[in-house]
Amino acid sequence: MSDLFVGTPADPDARPADKPLKQIPLAEAMRPQHLDEVIGQQHLLGPGKPLRQAFASGHPHSMILWGPPGVGKTTLARLMAGAFGLDFIAISAVLGGVKDIREAVDRAQSTQARTGQATVVFVDEVHRFNKAQQDAFLPHVESGLFVFVGATTENPSFEVVGALLSRAAVYVLQPLTAEDLDALLETARARHLPALQIDKDARRMLVEVADGDARRLLNTLEVVANAAQTAAAPARPVDAEFLRNALPATLRRFDNRGDNFLDQISALHKSVRGSDPDAALYWLMRMLDGGTDPLYVARRTIRMASEDVGLADPRALQIALEAAQAYERLGSPEGELALAQAVVYMAVAPKSNAVYTAFKAAQAFVAADRTRPVPMHLRNAPTRLMKDLGHGKGYRYAHDEADAFAAGETYLPEGMAPPNWYAPTDRGLEQRIAEHLARLRERNAQAAATDAPAGPDTP
Repeated sequence: MSDLFVGTPADPDARPADKPLKQIPLAEAMRPQHLDEVIGQQHLLGPGKPLRQAFASGHPHSMILWGPPGVGKTTLARLMAGAFGLDFIAISAVLGGVKDIREAVDRAQSTQARTGQATVVFVDEVHRFNKAQQDAFLPHVESGLFVFVGATTENPSFEVVGALLSRAAVYVLQPLTAEDLDALLETARARHLPALQIDKDARRMLVEVADGDARRLLNTLEVVANAAQTAAAPARPVDAEFLRNALPATLRRFDNRGDNFLDQISALHKSVRGSDPDAALYWLMRMLDGGTDPLYVARRTIRMASEDVGLADPRALQIALEAAQAYERLGSPEGELALAQAVVYMAVAPKSNAVYTAFKAAQAFVAADRTRPVPMHLRNAPTRLMKDLGHGKGYRYAHDEADAFAAGETYLPEGMAPPNWYAPTDRGLEQRIAEHLARLRERNAQAAATDAPAGPDTP
């Protein structure tokens, strides 16, 4: 087991091979030592995907890793340093400052003088550094002294200075799926906790409470293992009841009545869909009282706005987004009122799943359909050559025509019949949308019947 923890020269902070496992947090013990050990992020690490190719290129480059907590940002930075045999320096933007940056420069210069190589400088929570602190990295990234790797949970477009952003590739990491977390749980149990048996319901609860965060899953698993080891009860698989008794209140109370976590969020969602604001508030408070992350509820509320209200009331999505922002600014308990306001609004708003239904239908069609070329009149023509090849020829600029509508114009690929995926309801704003679309379709039919000529090319 000890070879799991052996560091490379590029990773002097790795655990010594002889350090006892019991002194190492499970989350650290499970940190992958090779790219193939990473669970999840296959959109970046699968065969032929961007980060897989970057690791295989032989040429490390600066990057920003953007994603929620516990999805592998630090791990990927360490693996990159190891893959290229580079020294690795970690800086926390929460605790560090200019002094740490200067020390990193001194160490990197010493390493470069000795080996001729750059140093991977990993900045966790880079969005916490102010503009001047971020700018301090620029000359060293530019000179090749640093391979800069920034990790952030915030949108780098707003939180990372443009000059640094332009010198780094941005990779978006996703929360781990339930399947990813279940695989990680089983690997951790088999590798480090073979005596611990967990039944199906308890496994599902552990995965649910992790909410896409591998570190949270492993930390919770470690708490469970310690509790099971000290329990006076005879050895038996850990079950849901054991979890409710063993976990800290902030983790166990999400299921404090024995109800499954997903059942509670399902009840909240269905109460909103069923236009019952009191029931929606009840399930919201059950989840908040049970220790559910309020931002998880906020994300689900945003989903409700698109899935169940849609264009019947477009304000619903705006209110859901603003509630999430309000909670991020205020925290608990003040910010929870904004979530309640959003949930009640979703419940009383007119309902439509027309956009959701259309989205799923279009998604299924594209997945099964062949790749259809873009019609020539819809193609972009930024160069003379493209214009000469006919790109954009025959396109009718809608704003130059009556009511800003080019009656009879087609926008689908050639040979594709109109699928009519979006079918607005007669509720809320969608009633007016349906009337408007009906008028436009009637004008298209009239134009087709009269074989209206195409308008002039746009410049």
